[in-house]
Amino acid sequence: MQQRKSALVTGSGTGVGAATALQLAQRGYDVLINYARSEREARESEAACRAAGADTLLVRGDVADDGACRAMVDAAVGRWKRLDALVNNAGITTFKGGGQWDAMDAETFQQIMGVNVIGTFQMVRAAAPHLREARGAIVNVSSIAGALGIGSSVPYIASKGGVNAMTLHFARALAPQVRVNAVCPGLITTRWFVDGMGQQNYEKIKAQYEQTTPLQTAASAEDVADAVVWLIDGARTTTGELLMLDGGRHLGGTVAVPLRS
Repeated sequence: MQQRKSALVTGSGTGVGAATALQLAQRGYDVLINYARSEREARESEAACRAAGADTLLVRGDVADDGACRAMVDAAVGRWKRLDALVNNAGITTFKGGGQWDAMDAETFQQIMGVNVIGTFQMVRAAAPHLREARGAIVNVSSIAGALGIGSSVPYIASKGGVNAMTLHFARALAPQVRVNAVCPGLITTRWFVDGMGQQNYEKIKAQYEQTTPLQTAASAEDVADAVVWLIDGARTTTGELLMLDGGRHLGGTVAVPLRS
């Protein structure tokens, strides 16, 4: 009997992370569900993965903490004796720094970089030996912010630029055993955006986004998860790819929709 594969998805209690964990479970992966704050939602995500036939682990941990990153990897490998996929989905931003970028304080900047950039680095470092052994894959959930210089705040833009650059570096450094790619969504129809912007502002920005996007649509969490899972479970010859999932928004040049809370 072939041994089941396993995956670790950070920030998988809600949104893209939860959708990715569920799709991996449906494809026969056992899954470690990670969360930092949303325990109730993370338990719901775990239950959905179990219902899909996966063995699961639920681990609370902040990826900005190197010890937490190592503990997550150790938990997954201790349970399943292998690690085949790492999805770096955990991320934070502030929606108060779009139009007033020069008012951003250093503490907020450091917090966002700590989770989005350092957290991604720490997870890759902890998981790399096991992923090499399994000839596995890493997918970093980035953003068009890092490619186009637009988004909710300057530190978020900078952090996703950093994630994109690290994706290229790790694709070289971990080859040929591990494939490393990133997905770069635009606006996603998840609670993360609604809560950050406020419902009324979100609806306005979503309408503007769709009007200025070639495919005239924003992505759902499932849309992004589809791409992540393909990069993990297919895409055998793909590494170092920054996959734009923005409905073609990047084709429009540098025109940006201002994000204000």
